[in-house]
Amino acid sequence: MIYNKKIWLKAISFFTLLLLTSQITFSQEYNLVNNESSLSVSGTSSLHDWTIEANEQSGILVFQDFQKGEITKCSLAVDVEGLESGKRAMDKNTYKALKYDSHKTIKFDLVEVLETLEQSDKSFLIKTKGDLIIAGVKKQITLNFTLISEGEQAVLKGEKKIKMTDFDIDPPKALFGTVTTGNDITISFNTKFK
Repeated sequence: MIYNKKIWLKAISFFTLLLLTSQITFSQEYNLVNNESSLSVSGTSSLHDWTIEANEQSGILVFQDFQKGEITKCSLAVDVEGLESGKRAMDKNTYKALKYDSHKTIKFDLVEVLETLEQSDKSFLIKTKGDLIIAGVKKQITLNFTLISEGEQAVLKGEKKIKMTDFDIDPPKALFGTVTTGNDITISFNTKFK
């Protein structure tokens, strides 16, 4: 009787350890690789179309199961002062519009994965909801992107159209108001995590 009790306790201990180990194995954290990632913001103006590139990004991506594309956490930050168009005057107007003095970063935090659709054994369409914070204003948005697994790394690709005024941003103006920026912008990203 005592012998059976010891075997039973050992079996429970073994299965508990196995369960904990499998949870640790499947939960994997990846870090954003800034120099291999791209993010751009594009829009229009009364003079010409424009694009600004993000040079400084950071973030983490956590999977419950990498092979199944099961994401449990996704957090990204873009340094506002790292946004560059190649035109100094435009960059200054951008930083002012984004209220850089008090809000140094643009952030996205995953709130919920709505759906994961397998497109191939290495590619998934991920439909999510998340909090986007721009110029200190937080809005919950839907964001769909493609997740591609490439060996020991993950790539997120997608784009999102938003309106500047949704984040209390006045579209920048230049040359005493003669050049006006359109309210609609498109954020495009190709972000690599390792």
